[in-house]
Amino acid sequence: MSSPVSVRTMTLFLALFSQSVSGKECVCELKSLQRPFPMEKLDSIHTEVNKCTKSITSTQMEDDGDLYGAVSLRIIELELAEIMELLGKLKNTINTHKQLSQSTETQELEEFDLSQVVSKQRENQRMKRDLDKCQEELNSTSEPPTARPRHCPQGQLVDVKGPKTYALTQYGTSYAYGAWGKDPKPAPGKENTYWLVALTSSNAFANYVRHYSSLSTILVGVGPVDTVIASSNPTTNTIIGPNVVQYGDALYYGCYNSPSVCRFNISERSVTNTPLPHNSGFNNKFPFGHLGGTYVYTDLDFSTDESGVWVVYTAPENFGNVILSEVMEGSPLSLGRTWQTSLHKRTATNTFMACGVLYATRFLDKETEEIFYSFDTETMQERYDLKINIKKMQTNIQSLNYNPRDRMLYAYSDAYIVSYDAVFQLTGNYPI
Repeated sequence: MSSPVSVRTMTLFLALFSQSVSGKECVCELKSLQRPFPMEKLDSIHTEVNKCTKSITSTQMEDDGDLYGAVSLRIIELELAEIMELLGKLKNTINTHKQLSQSTETQELEEFDLSQVVSKQRENQRMKRDLDKCQEELNSTSEPPTARPRHCPQGQLVDVKGPKTYALTQYGTSYAYGAWGKDPKPAPGKENTYWLVALTSSNAFANYVRHYSSLSTILVGVGPVDTVIASSNPTTNTIIGPNVVQYGDALYYGCYNSPSVCRFNISERSVTNTPLPHNSGFNNKFPFGHLGGTYVYTDLDFSTDESGVWVVYTAPENFGNVILSEVMEGSPLSLGRTWQTSLHKRTATNTFMACGVLYATRFLDKETEEIFYSFDTETMQERYDLKINIKKMQTNIQSLNYNPRDRMLYAYSDAYIVSYDAVFQLTGNYPI
């Protein structure tokens, strides 16, 4: 069976052949048995194809297969890295600024604190003086009944006011034993200088003296100058015991492991010494005593007054009673006049000199020390009935000394430095 296409092709061929031989001209008449070709429809499809092509091309341009996204992310990463680097630099700058600001603020606060401490101390001193005046009016101290030493121009000691100053040393509470004060006979230019000796080894030994340019600097512990007696501590000629004094730009103290008086010339940094009388106690054999025991290595107690330097000690030959000797300033170092008393050394906590009179204290309670005894080197008179109280800020007083220049008592009390006003009084026909 022939297909429709074959039949139509054959018919067309026969028609063309029959007309080609009919005359001189060949005219072909094409008769198609099929429908006309849909040209318009083809154009329409072509138009749609062009539109589709344009549409697909635009989409493809927009879709780059994630390439543009990757590039964009890389750019963002680089920008973020730059931002983080800038933030790091900014943070370092801020930290540096903070450190500078904190340093400046700390310095300003330290200066402010120093001024505030001094201001508050002055205010406290004024308040204490006012309170002392009120207390004096309410409960005045009675005058001792016996005669005063006739050689003291300001009269006799009748009271102790204060404390006037009270502060922890620069060492803190580390060293409970020591001494401090002012030189009654200072070198030129050192009139306002304060000295401090803390027993920095076993509460018994020291090898240097510390100086401060003013009262405010020692109270707040700034600007100290250390003068070394020896490179090691303890050793020959270093300090033993807390009862130390400075006089005439020299430090007087008990010599380490020796029954001797040592003098350290601060300017020349040289040590001289002189022995105590034979068999005198040292190395904690005859210390001062209190209710709870003794103050260690207080065999020798040095004092200053209007006439110079004194030393208190004892010996078995005097039954442990106090012996008092002058310490002569000249060279070589030596002891001068000597007095024996009836005061047993262990019944006292401290001694000090004022106007040639030896005074002794004893422990009453944690808040009160009492000046109960005196010995006048001019009249040889002893008294046990003074009853002059000292108000304590700490339980114990390890050293106590009088300065005739400012008429003050300087105490070292359980690592604190304390000062008091010594009150003298002229009565009756006492000569001025």
